[in-house]
Amino acid sequence: MPALKRQKTVLVAAHGNSIRGIVKYLDDIPDEDITKLEIPTGIPLVYRLDKNLKPIKSDRASGMLSGYFLGDPEEIKKAQEAVANQSKARYDASK
Repeated sequence: MPALKRQKTVLVAAHGNSIRGIVKYLDDIPDEDITKLEIPTGIPLVYRLDKNLKPIKSDRASGMLSGYFLGDPEEIKKAQEAVANQSKARYDASK
């Protein structure tokens, strides 16, 4: 937060569930909705924040996000589907 308050650019690299937790907080996403959000691996998710460190909704944002994924929309959609399919495969294997 100190770097953000000094208007520095900050890069956060983390596991999907950690990023999901940050996004849940930033976008105030309810518990029942956050599990439906697929965050693809290795595709940057860009947020711009106001002076109070609240997200500024991007015109490139989609769904429940204020930020946007950096890249080709079709490739991002494929990557999100791949993440969703991994989750389904793990669930099916546990039955």
